Amino acid sequence: MSQVRPAAGLSFEATVPVVVIGGGAAGLTAALKARGLGADVVVLERDPVPSGSTAMSSGFIPAAGTRCQLQAGLAEPDTPAIFASDIRKKSKDTSDSRLVDLAVATIGPALDWLEAEHGLEWILLDDFLYPGHSRHRMHAVPEKTGAALIARLSHAAEEASVTVLTSSHVTALLVDGDRVRGITVARPDGSLERIGCDTLVLACNGYGGNRELVCKHIPEMGEAPYYGHAGNMGDAIVWGEALGAELKHLSGCQGHGSLAHPHGILITWALMMEGAFQVNERGERFSNEHQGYSEQAVAVLAQPGGVAWSIFDQRLYAFAQSFPDFVEADKAGAIRSADTIEALARDIGVPADRLVQTLGEVAACQTGAATDPFGRDFSGKPRLSAPFHAVKVTGALFHTQGGLMIDDGARVTRPDGSALPNLFAAGGAACGVSGPRIHGYLSGNGLLTAVAFGALAGETAARQALSSR
Repeated sequence: MSQVRPAAGLSFEATVPVVVIGGGAAGLTAALKARGLGADVVVLERDPVPSGSTAMSSGFIPAAGTRCQLQAGLAEPDTPAIFASDIRKKSKDTSDSRLVDLAVATIGPALDWLEAEHGLEWILLDDFLYPGHSRHRMHAVPEKTGAALIARLSHAAEEASVTVLTSSHVTALLVDGDRVRGITVARPDGSLERIGCDTLVLACNGYGGNRELVCKHIPEMGEAPYYGHAGNMGDAIVWGEALGAELKHLSGCQGHGSLAHPHGILITWALMMEGAFQVNERGERFSNEHQGYSEQAVAVLAQPGGVAWSIFDQRLYAFAQSFPDFVEADKAGAIRSADTIEALARDIGVPADRLVQTLGEVAACQTGAATDPFGRDFSGKPRLSAPFHAVKVTGALFHTQGGLMIDDGARVTRPDGSALPNLFAAGGAACGVSGPRIHGYLSGNGLLTAVAFGALAGETAARQALSSR
């Protein structure tokens, strides 16, 4: 387990102004911001290539007021205040209010800066709304994958002469009191190196990969499949707590109720927003699929076998072709198809008469002839028609949302609100904006705080390091 050790009497192979632990979206954004201010920066990534949870995500980042969004000419304008209201509503006002305002105010300028200074190209997803978003504000790189987002950030870091050391596992912080003096790095050959720093940015995500911590803080997801990065073991929490930092909302997390089973490929929730629905092995719906895909993870896991079937038609199948993960799942054989709903029921092993009845109930809700007992609004979407498709899914834990409290400069703070001398946090290492429960996650909250707080951490850490020299 990662440790905090005294730095007294130790020497360092090298000392740099800014060290960043983690090469995901938060870490690379922080490094780019620090380098742009003239600071030498080293990013330490435990994997052979930068990836993290970002590469496993859809790569969609919500932001209000960006150049990209303004150019789209939306019928209803968006502002950071409207965005903040959506976040608070989704979490039922349990989010940390200051962090919400900080994130929504920072993310738009951060995306514009990444575009203007580092060539990242953004497109606005304006053909559907994720649960809880009242405006079209989801940004993505043209490939629409997290892997492509990381690839573009990595290229930008290379172009900016950011030093990224891969296969470098940070095992300990070396400290003088509560000031970080450096880190210990384990290399693949078993050797250890010590690197000194003026400031340190923790961008190594949360603790989703640590089953013990998940069972302790998020018991409802203790047995859920984990679809985040295996390296998310809670190092930042352990280090921060040892240095006296405040921890908040450790029970918060992002789940997902649509992970193709057993393929382990994310099926876009846009299908649900455009008219698809989920049934259990009895062919029955069991929830309001529009509440949010995070809390739907718990609903799916509560079904027999911990699985469900997502049901959709040819219109939605064609719509989903623009999502690379769906195409991958289709090629892997995860999508089942049939000319009739009865044939589809037989193929997926659910009672045909019950699935036919469920489809009829959904159709009645779509025409306004009935009201959904689960509270979902089906109006405005066409009735599903043959041919039909289905994909078997399970619920999964993607990443945790609680972590170290930070101030407006992303400095890690103590319970009394004072800042630790030279420690910063971003992304999953920091407390997020989803509140303490799984239902509080608004789509994109993870990458929102990764990029927004990463930009803040990189800027503040660089300014502090440069001023100290």
